[in-house]
Amino acid sequence: MKLLEAFPLNLIASHSEVYSLQPTDTLAEAIGLVGYATKDIGIGGVLKSRVADFRVDEIATKITLNPKGRFTVAKVTLTNWETNRFCNNLSKKLGISRNRIFFAGTKDKRAVTSQLFVIDAPQFKVAEVEINDVIIEVLGRTHQKIGFGNHRGNRFTIVVRGCAHPDGSPMTENEAMAEVDTIKANMVQMLGEGRAPNWIGPQRFGSGRAVTAAVGARVVQERWEDAALTYIAKEGADEKDTVAAFRAHIREHGITEEGLALAPDWLGFERRMVEHLLKNPEDFFGAFRKLPNNLQLMTVHALQSVVFNRSLKKRLENGLSLTTPVTGDLVGRLDEKGQLAVSSCVTVEERTAPRIGRNCDLGRLTVTGPLPGRDIRTCEGKPGEIEQSILEEMDLADTTWMVEAIPRLTTSGTRRSLTTSFEDFSVEVTPKAAEETLGERWNKGPDDDSRWHPDGACLKFRFTLPSGSYATILLREYMRGPLNQL
Repeated sequence: MKLLEAFPLNLIASHSEVYSLQPTDTLAEAIGLVGYATKDIGIGGVLKSRVADFRVDEIATKITLNPKGRFTVAKVTLTNWETNRFCNNLSKKLGISRNRIFFAGTKDKRAVTSQLFVIDAPQFKVAEVEINDVIIEVLGRTHQKIGFGNHRGNRFTIVVRGCAHPDGSPMTENEAMAEVDTIKANMVQMLGEGRAPNWIGPQRFGSGRAVTAAVGARVVQERWEDAALTYIAKEGADEKDTVAAFRAHIREHGITEEGLALAPDWLGFERRMVEHLLKNPEDFFGAFRKLPNNLQLMTVHALQSVVFNRSLKKRLENGLSLTTPVTGDLVGRLDEKGQLAVSSCVTVEERTAPRIGRNCDLGRLTVTGPLPGRDIRTCEGKPGEIEQSILEEMDLADTTWMVEAIPRLTTSGTRRSLTTSFEDFSVEVTPKAAEETLGERWNKGPDDDSRWHPDGACLKFRFTLPSGSYATILLREYMRGPLNQL
């Protein structure tokens, strides 16, 4: 069997007149993250050159302490820890199930993060835990649990290093600060004060290999052979030579013992899928089921996210505002935490447009875009035509989003605000760091497709975002380089 099909489903965005100055970026194209809100050049630069360059402080909802409470409340500061990996380590230290540790949201790994944890364990045991690069401050006890999204937002302090012009030459501090001021002013003019496009960032799509949405497109159409082979064999940018050789072999020769021997041990999911197919040559459905349940669901969510990003992009292309509704838009209410109450969405009519527009300007209502599914409806009028055209371009117009073979992957769909709010925004020049304190990517230097320069200015950004919004997506509007620099 020779797999020459290049996985043709049309998930790649076409290039057109959305203020795009970024170089060709296959990951950005695959997830629909192409274009910007304004016609500016950006500052380039790179994030996370040092772990300390990316600081996240959770803005927690109030927890009532009670000395008789069952649960321990702790403020935990993590340095270069992935949140779920920390929870696994903490549960082992405490001798409890991972399911007895509660928190409001996962944070960036290569960062210094601070957030609340509620732990179903004795207070003295939590206080005794020692883990490298972890600070645990016990605050007391409570009767309350916290769940995912149960926080008001996050406060970010982020350093952009090596600002550069589009040609790669270094930007001075004055040039970089002037460009930031220009972008900020133009975004206010386009979207209003404290608003930015609510693109869905690469975090939603898993690893750097742009595969999850492509797999999801096969899943919702129950094309299990294509789904399994796409996950196993679709090539990724900047993968190690050993991984690239394994995937190329599968594409050229199909599932073979020789291909399995080429797969590095740490490609655990792919190895398990190949092993299953060697024992059960036609059971591609079973091979797909070797992926963890959360990753199976992520493929569908990633596909929805591509639809949303591409709809937002096409709306910009067509000159429609992201903040001022037009006839046919679906508009919903924002709650006190800035989250969309999806059940409140209504269609804008010509007679209601002025009143709804005023409430959008006041931040009470928001214009929405699609995360399609079994039940969700699209807009009407011009916005509806845009959303329908994206589904047609992606061969999803006739998809029911019902996954009969795995019902838990069926999604009812929802709506998402086209913009997000941010507050407490400030930018200042920060000193360059000693090279020995910077990471491997910085010390390797920029390559031909990069947009940063070691002699460029360094700027420190501070702002707060509501839960569910991505700091890197706001910074992307200012930086305008490849996604691998975020």
